[in-house]
Amino acid sequence: MSPIRILVVDDSAYNRRTITRILEDIPGVQVVGYAVNGEEGLRKATDLRPDLITLDLEMPRIDGFTFLRIIMQKQPTPVIVVSSRSEDENVFKALELGAVEFVAKPTARSDVQLFDIREDLVRKVLYCARTDMRKILNRAGLPARVDKTRVSFQPTAAQGMGAAGSRLVLIGASTGGPPAIQTILSAIKGGRSHMFAISQHMPAGFTRAFAERLNKFCELEVIEARSGDSLVPGRVLVAPGGKNLKFYRRAGELLAQVADPEPGQLYLPSVDTMFSSAMEVAPVPVIAVVLTGMGNDGAQGVRKVKAGGGQIIAEAEDSCVVFGMPKEAIATGQVDSILPLAEIGPEILRRSQIALPFSRSASPSLPG
Repeated sequence: MSPIRILVVDDSAYNRRTITRILEDIPGVQVVGYAVNGEEGLRKATDLRPDLITLDLEMPRIDGFTFLRIIMQKQPTPVIVVSSRSEDENVFKALELGAVEFVAKPTARSDVQLFDIREDLVRKVLYCARTDMRKILNRAGLPARVDKTRVSFQPTAAQGMGAAGSRLVLIGASTGGPPAIQTILSAIKGGRSHMFAISQHMPAGFTRAFAERLNKFCELEVIEARSGDSLVPGRVLVAPGGKNLKFYRRAGELLAQVADPEPGQLYLPSVDTMFSSAMEVAPVPVIAVVLTGMGNDGAQGVRKVKAGGGQIIAEAEDSCVVFGMPKEAIATGQVDSILPLAEIGPEILRRSQIALPFSRSASPSLPG
């Protein structure tokens, strides 16, 4: 296989050197050039025709957003955004404009942080360089905000956790996940008797902005989970980056527990951990959704969901940016439906109308 040819676009000399050094240590990767601003980056992208571009968003002359709009129109190329935490809101705007992934910006603060960034960048470069950009472009585009002052929903006893049709919907995703999750949640209209929890592979520091952005574009209430938060109808809990989301029951409530990673966990927040924990204590039937992403996270959890009487939806290959996680889930033989992204939100609502046998009698439990 020919080497992966990469163009580095960043106005920081330190970032260019650091990213180039990391990339050149990867077997089968070749840094073919660098650019110090977006204008130069566009010229070099045209001349060099790289397989992948790493892109800073804050640059002189032409910023990262303008760069993305132009490159996606003229020469669609996989782009990994390199972003500081102060730019976290911008990351999700960039993903909606066609970027495939993002990594935290390197700093000189610690060797440990640099190691984490190196591992993340290496993994994402190898997965993203061969991305089918037609799938990205089919998803790209800034969504319309929801006017929540016009959304009236107050949970009542009849719409509570034990109500007929109520479901706990668990969504797991990695590469390509943020826009995919937004597509699904935006389609949930009139189904706010559901509770939702999300584990999207993401580093620490970015998930609060992710939750806030989702909250603007769907009728549901979306928040970054904290230990002790209640899962109630109409609410979505997003697992904090770099942590795991678990659940417990107390006094009839389903509550969140934010937990540190377990030894050897490669992908965080862990979809397997979220799925497995929910099946131990969920007070209503579960729908588990496995979306686009690298690796096999979710496959073990899918087996537990099925064994506990839950239903499983996997995203079809045709709409996946990376068909890793859904493929592994499907390989378990436990998936109920394999659907393109656009059909998953409506399918969640449809499955709410299906009567399910549900006899789990989980005792209230404390975190630990």
